[in-house]
Order: sequence, then C-alpha cells, then structure tokens
Amino acid sequence: MGRILLVGRLAVRDLRRRRIEAALLLLAIMAATTTLTLGLVLRDAASDPYQSTREATNGPDVVASVAPYPSELPDDPAELVLDQPARLSGLEELASAPGVIDHSGPYPVTAAELQTSGRTSDVQAVGRDAAPASVDQPELIQGSWVSDGGVVVEAAFANALDVRVGDPVTLDGRSFEVVGVAVTAAMPPYPESSCFSPTGCVSGATPEELSELPPGLLQSPGLVWLTEADVRSLTTDSDSLSYVMNLKLADPDSAQAFVDAYLPESLDAPGLESWEDILGEATTLARDAQILLMIGAWLLGLLAVASVSVLVGGRMADQTRRVGLLKAVGGTPRLVAAVLLAEYVLVAVVAAAAGLAVGSLTAPLLAESSAGLIGSAGTPPITMSTVGLVTAVALGVAAVATFVPAVRAASTSTVHALADSARPPRRTGWLIAISARLPVPLLLALRVAARRPRRIVLGVVSIAIAVSGIFVALVLNAFLTTQPPAGYDAAQVELLRQVLLIVMVILLSLAAVNAIFITWATVLDNRHSSALARALGATPREVSAALAAAQVLPALVGAILGAFPGGFALFHAINAITGGDSDRPTLPPLWQLLALVAGTVLVVALLTTIPARLGARRPVAEILQAELA
Repeated sequence: MGRILLVGRLAVRDLRRRRIEAALLLLAIMAATTTLTLGLVLRDAASDPYQSTREATNGPDVVASVAPYPSELPDDPAELVLDQPARLSGLEELASAPGVIDHSGPYPVTAAELQTSGRTSDVQAVGRDAAPASVDQPELIQGSWVSDGGVVVEAAFANALDVRVGDPVTLDGRSFEVVGVAVTAAMPPYPESSCFSPTGCVSGATPEELSELPPGLLQSPGLVWLTEADVRSLTTDSDSLSYVMNLKLADPDSAQAFVDAYLPESLDAPGLESWEDILGEATTLARDAQILLMIGAWLLGLLAVASVSVLVGGRMADQTRRVGLLKAVGGTPRLVAAVLLAEYVLVAVVAAAAGLAVGSLTAPLLAESSAGLIGSAGTPPITMSTVGLVTAVALGVAAVATFVPAVRAASTSTVHALADSARPPRRTGWLIAISARLPVPLLLALRVAARRPRRIVLGVVSIAIAVSGIFVALVLNAFLTTQPPAGYDAAQVELLRQVLLIVMVILLSLAAVNAIFITWATVLDNRHSSALARALGATPREVSAALAAAQVLPALVGAILGAFPGGFALFHAINAITGGDSDRPTLPPLWQLLALVAGTVLVVALLTTIPARLGARRPVAEILQAELA
C-alpha cells in the first residue's frame, strides 16, 4: 500500500469513528471561511446592478467635465483662464483622442434648487437633446424623456424625495412637471452623485458644519435632466455653465489608463472619471459591509484556531495508544505525524469548499441594490485568488492548531504510548499553599486550572476576542444610530446593522462552542483526579462547581481584557485599516461595559455547568478501575 493511500485511509477511518468531533471541527473552520468568502465576493455581487445599468444605457467608459472657472485660483493671476470656448475646446480634443470611438455631448450643467411637496434639495440639472444619444442614454423607469417644461429625475433621487411622474416641481422658482424617472451609468446613484458644480459639493454635513464651509457648496445634490434650452434658462450668465461629455473607448478595460494619460495639466483642463471609479462609488455600501465581514472573518479565524486547538488536544490525548500501535507495527514518527495532521487537513479542505459555496450563494442577499440601478445582485464568480486565499486560511487554521500537538504525539516513546498511563499532576508549592484554605470548589478549580495552563490561556484569548468584537459592535451600532454614513438612508443603515448582527451571532456562537469544548476537555482530563476527590469526601456538586469555576475565572479575565484594552486596540486597528478619522471611539455607557463583562461571565458559567455536571455523575469506582493512578 502506498504511503499517501495509507495515511488517507487511516485519517478517514479515524474521522468516521469520531463523527461528532469532526462535524464540530468542520463548523468551526467553516464559520471563518464562509465569512471570509462573503467579504471577498460581496462587492463583485453588488457590481451586477451597475453592469446591467451600464449595458441598458450604453454607459460611457469615461466621463469628462469642465467648470466655467477653476475652483482653486492659481498663485499667478495670469494663469487664470476664464474663456469658455477655450475650456470647451479641451472636451472637443478628448472626443478625437486616440482610442475614443464615440461620444455624446458636451451637455450644459447648472446648479439649481429643487422644491417639491414642501421639501427642498440641491440638484445638478443636465441639458439633453430630445433625441436618443449614442452614449449614455438614460433608461426610463417611468414616463417619457425630456421635453420643454418637463424634467426627468434620477431614480434614486426620485425615490429619496418620493417624486413620481406627473408631480409638479420648481427649479430656482420656475415650475416644471416630472415627465420621467430614469437611471444612468454615467454617474453614481444618489446620494453618491458626481459633482460638476464649480463651487463644489458636500454630502452628509450637519448645519453646524455647513456654517463653517465656504458659501455656494451644493449639499448632497441630486441629478435631473432637462432640455438644453430649459437648462440655459435657469441662469442669466451662460458663461457660468459647466459642461459634461461622455466618451466611448475601443477598449473599455483601458478606461483608467486613458484617465491617467490625460490627467489635467492645468486648472482649466477637463476632469476625467472612469467607469471603474463610478462603479466604486456606486458600491460604497457593499464596501462598508465588506469591511465588517473581513473584520469578522479574521476574528472568527482566531476563534477557530482556539476551537481546533482544544479539540486537537483532547483527541491527541485519546489517540495516545493508537500512536503507540502505529509505531509498534513499524510506523515512523513522520508517518504518525502525517496521519494525525491529515485528518485536520481533510476537514479544512471540506470546510474551505463549503465556505466558498455558502459565501458565494449568500453574498447577493447582503448586496442591497440601489434604486438608481437596474436589476439585483447575482451570484458572483469565484476566482482562483479567492479560492486560494480561503483555502490557505482554512489550512492555516488547521496547521497552526495541530502541528505542535501532532509532532509531540509522534515523538512519544512507543512503550509510554502503549501504556497510556495517566499523566501525574504538577505539584506547585505556592499554589498548594494558596488553595489549601479555600473552599473545596475553588481549591479544586485552581488546581485544575494550573494543570493545563495552555488551555487556560486559550480560554482567556477566545473570550477576549469575542468580547472585543462585541465592544466594537456596540461602538459601530452607536455610530450608525447617531452619525450614519453620509447619504445613507434608513434601509442602507439597516443593512449594515444586519451584516454586523450576522458577524456577531457567528462570533458569539463560536465562542460559546469554545467554552463548551474547553470544559468538556477539562472534564475528560481530570476524570481520575475528580474521582479521587470524590473518594476523599468531595460531593459531586462540589466537583462540578470546581470544573465550571476553572472556566469562569479565565472568562472573567478574558472579558475584562476584551472590554477595555482589547476593544480599544481592535477599534484603532479597524480605524487604521479603513482610514477613519476618528481616533477616539464613542464609548458605550459604563453600564453597558459592566453588563458586558458580567453577562459574559454568567453565560460561560451556564454553558460550562452542564458538561461539568455530566462529568461528575460517573461512578467513582468505575473511573478508578478504568484509570491507572
């Protein structure tokens, strides 16, 4: 039999014998891989509506625009160019640039104030021809295209204002009728619309912030289309108009290279925006959700390492005699280690495949499509880079958690492994002196904890990770409540809350499973010493309380570390990764932090009580007869 086949058959056989543990291992790693897959493919799923809109409207590859005068004055007044024909000539040169196969425009753009049903909003009005354009012809959702006295409203903007076809509106005091609602791929949907105003635009500013900004700024402007004549009638100075032109390239994938090649060399040169940039702005919500998912994925990955480490430690202890048998029949330490590692590698590969499948199928459910785009999010294609990264993370979790225990088990002597005698407890003088005067449950709990210090560290770390995640969730929830991201409506904020909730539920579930794993492994490791304690007079209730207390004390330490230094550190790490401008988080109230610590300890106590009581119910005589002292 070949070595690889032998290792595979032994690994599969052992997994089949311990199906529950294998399933728990699979779920622990799968939680991390599913969340990681969601984070990697979410923006690809969210880009589908924009791509559909781009096809339906024959969207531009590059959008070029000029303002009537530069927003920033040069140091030398002689360099200031206010000649409108000269600025329009720059657009005309782009229309005949190499690689450009078609264009529409230039179209005049002016800023105006729209009023409807008692609501007022800044808008950018674009003048268009009544005839369809070959590049960027907005797709009508309702009504008809522009006509004299008629205005077409961008769909997301119309949805925000609750405007429908037939409604009357005023632009700078002039009356118009809404004749249509349309979508476009030449500009991100409201409220992420591009800014063509020479005075500039701002989104999400409070009244206090607006008072400190220069006058003339448009606040979260929407987009409307009028006839060119109607746009020109909104201003008395034709030289104050901006202009926009849509370009079609022979190679759409070279749009960004085209933009880079024609970067403005002077203040009066046209500004350019590629369709990739517009796509990025149109999927801002997906980007924010992606950040939350990626944070959750790495936290879950760390918790998965702790889960697998505990399970591996318990299984390695049960497999000591099996290791001795393998070595006794000629297996080398390398072969034994390969057999032990192969089990977890197989589980990791299956978990990676399941995580990729579930994550890609779930992504469309979290990709909220804007009202300003056509269609909905589809199932994103899984690229080789995504497969490679998710698989590498799954294998990394398995390898980090199992490598050292597997090597240690493989290096155990054959005679010792076959004997499989109980490991004598460590005798620590200072610990015995401290615990001697404590109540029986605490005395036993301290000695149980001291016997497996690495497992205690794993318990502290897993609780600290979970509590740090909850701390950040409380901070982000408070931020979404008091200061939602600029331009986000209630539905978009709710979607971010749902993503946050999903990550936290998985995080808490895995932390709870960790607590149960650690307690059960502790029960199995201490069954002989617990039986001796009961034989010497300890009651089953005292023994079960001791086993539970051995987990509660580390949980208290982990909760304190996670709620304060851990939560702050995680927040600042997120802030640094995302480029946030808030150095100090808006802290939850003190009572919430105290409740978080107390609640964590209480939940861990409840979770660990059941396995501890189950372990303490086994008859003392049966345990002592089965175990060697």
